[in-house]
Amino acid sequence: MDLLFAWETFVELLSALPLTLQLAATAVALGTALGLLIALARTSGIAILNWSARFYIFVFRGTPLLVQIFIIYYGLSQFPEVRKSILWPLLRDPYWCAIIAFMLNTAAYTGEIIRGGLMSVPHGQIEAAKACGMSRSLIFRRIVLPISVRQALPAYGNEVISMVKATSLASIITLMEITGVAARLISESYRVVEVFAIAGLLYLAINFILTRVIAYTEYTLTPYLRQPKGA
Repeated sequence: MDLLFAWETFVELLSALPLTLQLAATAVALGTALGLLIALARTSGIAILNWSARFYIFVFRGTPLLVQIFIIYYGLSQFPEVRKSILWPLLRDPYWCAIIAFMLNTAAYTGEIIRGGLMSVPHGQIEAAKACGMSRSLIFRRIVLPISVRQALPAYGNEVISMVKATSLASIITLMEITGVAARLISESYRVVEVFAIAGLLYLAINFILTRVIAYTEYTLTPYLRQPKGA
């Protein structure tokens, strides 16, 4: 491998790192908020909310993310009503189209992850908290939320990592994140292996840091699973 070319490629790809992280962080934050609403709808016991959430999850988990991006970026612009609406400034911008697609997609997975965490809370602990006179809000803060977060964290961490990798699809709609810059460099140099190898290492480094952060968070949230020192 040409070390000079590798270094220049690394510097070029590194310049695209902020956009990649911004896409992933924004999509994950918005998708988590929407996923929480979906999880609450699934566990509400209200039929129309439950089935609406089920249908949403079925659609966005059952279709490829790339297709969803194309429909939002290319498909919606075909309708005059959309082009005349107040949403058009967002829907004509490839950045926001990518954010919307990523958000809607990850919300479907996150909603089920959160629902699984909520359903994992032992009913006996909730009943015991009620017997102690705790209010519903206090039960949620002290019992339901800590347990559900611990249970959902591993799966949620996987979804965050998947979303970081999914940002590579944003290059399809002209966004110059890491994969977009890599594709441009390949078109200029025709050195596919070197460029994509360095791009892959960048993604690997990002996800390695994420896995360590998630593992540390899980470690701090589960002190009761660790053997006492000196035991």
